[in-house]
Amino acid sequence: MTSTQTGRPASRIAVWAWWIAFGAAVALQLYGVYAPREAGPNVGIPQIDKVAHCFLFAAVAFTGLRAGVPARWLLGALVANAIVSELVQHYLLPQRDGDPFDALADLAGVALGAWLGARTARRTP
Repeated sequence: MTSTQTGRPASRIAVWAWWIAFGAAVALQLYGVYAPREAGPNVGIPQIDKVAHCFLFAAVAFTGLRAGVPARWLLGALVANAIVSELVQHYLLPQRDGDPFDALADLAGVALGAWLGARTARRTP
């Protein structure tokens, strides 16, 4: 593997670390949006789930880009998952509710993760 900016070999350890982080982020995101019951504790802060949705999708986008997943496929899959996950929650998970504002938070997270991934990729030597 080579760094996209300099053409120098990327550290194998760094590459593996990003792939491991990406796998963990994907697993956490899938659990958060497809668990039969709402994931996480009820902390009593209004709309905190929107922050969680944004963070989960941003983490997957960021770590995926850093791991070297092609942006077109990664971001397209995340946008599709943002929409599909809310439909699944609404129609197939009786103890969950699909919320269009959750989908908007998901999309904001995709945008945030893509932006951070692009910014940090430019700075990487």
